[in-house]
Amino acid sequence: MTTARDLLITAMDVDPDRPVGQGDLSLALAGAEVIDLLAADAVHLDGDRLVPAPEPTTEDRLLAEAASSLVRQVPYEPVEDWLWRRGRGLAAVHLAALEADGQLTRQRQRRLPFGAVRMVVVDSPARRRALHRWAADEPVLVSLAAAVGIPAEQGTDVPAVTDDAVTTVLAAVNDAVMELEAVRQRRSIENSAFANLWRGA
Repeated sequence: MTTARDLLITAMDVDPDRPVGQGDLSLALAGAEVIDLLAADAVHLDGDRLVPAPEPTTEDRLLAEAASSLVRQVPYEPVEDWLWRRGRGLAAVHLAALEADGQLTRQRQRRLPFGAVRMVVVDSPARRRALHRWAADEPVLVSLAAAVGIPAEQGTDVPAVTDDAVTTVLAAVNDAVMELEAVRQRRSIENSAFANLWRGA
């Protein structure tokens, strides 16, 4: 199991009535992949740049895919550039992998129009592991969840992360999520101004 998978399960399970934005989640999942690659010694940081190991090894398919897509030429790739490149559509990729592994089930929602279907995490060792990390206030998982707007249990403070490389990645995730929100707000303002122009406001 990976931090990315634990984050996705947490995002779907902790507060299912308040879905996380796909763009925010994709950026955080890309950050979670980097953190797992750091833990596996498949990559290390030189400043804020991702320097891949010569022959990274991991048994997880998506993590191996992430490792194989690392830039392997000097000056290598800054963490934030990686988040935007790897993160494009990554939430959907991880969701599909979770469903393929039998970790999700489709549940019809009576209170939603036209009997809409929602994906729900099944009770499994994977779900229990993710929720155990969450309940234990595991610093990396709680920090990634906070970045996408999932507050810690009972409003507790986000635990401190002591690893400098992981701290660098988490800071990059936060910056990228804030940048994405700024883009959303700018587009909203532009769309509103355009609509007012057509209405003659």
